[in-house]
Amino acid sequence: MIGLRRVPELWRRYALWYPLIGLGLFVGSLVPALHGQGTQFGGMPARPYDQLTVVAVALQCLPFVLCRRWPVACLAVVSLGFAVDQLRGYHTFAGTALVIALLVAAARLERGRWVAALVFSAAYVVLALLFPLLGGGEPVAEVVTFYLALVLVASAGSWLRATRIAEAERRRRVAEDTRAAERARIARELHDVVTHHVTAMVVQAESARYLTAEPERLDESLTAVAGTGRQALTDLRHLLDVLNPDHTAPPVGGLRTLVEQTRRAGQPVEFTEDGTARAGGSAGPVVYRVVQESLTNALKHARGSRTSVRVRHGEREVTVEVSTDAVAAPAVPLGGGGRGLAGLRERIDLLGGEFSAGHDPSGFHVHARVPENSR
Repeated sequence: MIGLRRVPELWRRYALWYPLIGLGLFVGSLVPALHGQGTQFGGMPARPYDQLTVVAVALQCLPFVLCRRWPVACLAVVSLGFAVDQLRGYHTFAGTALVIALLVAAARLERGRWVAALVFSAAYVVLALLFPLLGGGEPVAEVVTFYLALVLVASAGSWLRATRIAEAERRRRVAEDTRAAERARIARELHDVVTHHVTAMVVQAESARYLTAEPERLDESLTAVAGTGRQALTDLRHLLDVLNPDHTAPPVGGLRTLVEQTRRAGQPVEFTEDGTARAGGSAGPVVYRVVQESLTNALKHARGSRTSVRVRHGEREVTVEVSTDAVAAPAVPLGGGGRGLAGLRERIDLLGGEFSAGHDPSGFHVHARVPENSR
């Protein structure tokens, strides 16, 4: 037994209103008060209903059962029934089916539209020429007017089809843009999480090579590498939680912990934090990423140079300033695609903040202004 909740789904899937239209036209054609009240075309004298009337009505109504799947075949059979109806002079209520079938066919036909238009136009001309031979006939102006009315209906169906295709294309593009934006967001998150820790581990591992003669310092360096690796795994698990649809508000790692990890990697960092971070504020995750990316770049490109981090928490925004002293000789490059700063700029722009990063004679400077509660 079909549940009531499935009725809307079945209605959309099988287009149940098509058979209902056919049923309504069929029943209406059999009502005595509606006899002879249908479409009148061709000038044939009215004739009482007989057995052939039922055939003409059935040809115009029954094809609606398959109208959605085979719209052209439905239109062809309905047209045949319409021709029988008008040539015999029944003028049944079912004659309205021609307009509906034409509208549906024009709206649903994907291929061979011009061929179908030419075939049905030729059939219309043949029908118009048959009327005078059977004692009827319409003035040429009436024949042309009726044809133009059918053309208008077909144009309306074509417009519906074009609108449906445009809407489907719009939805496809929205879906593609959404997927692309999500890929970009995941790429930024992976970059932010992985690059910082891996850079620190590479620096620490390279330093350990020169400490073989000092076991205590070597053990300390290797311990720092292991700790950084564990932190990387923790952050990656956190990122996977963020990608989980059931995830709510992600906890933000402390800035002081991040600074301490960078110090253990051999980078001298001065950290100053003014004010108190707002609990649940929207700026927190972005501020963390700004500091993380800045320290990662300092480790990559200015290893051993003094780096200062200053974070000021205001009522409506958080300001971040990170400066790294210039180096006489560039550090050995550790690789990377340069995606971090561009990703930060995009993220902060979306929040309505400001972001700048660049060199001057004193070193490299990053400045960010991140509004609170801008999501």
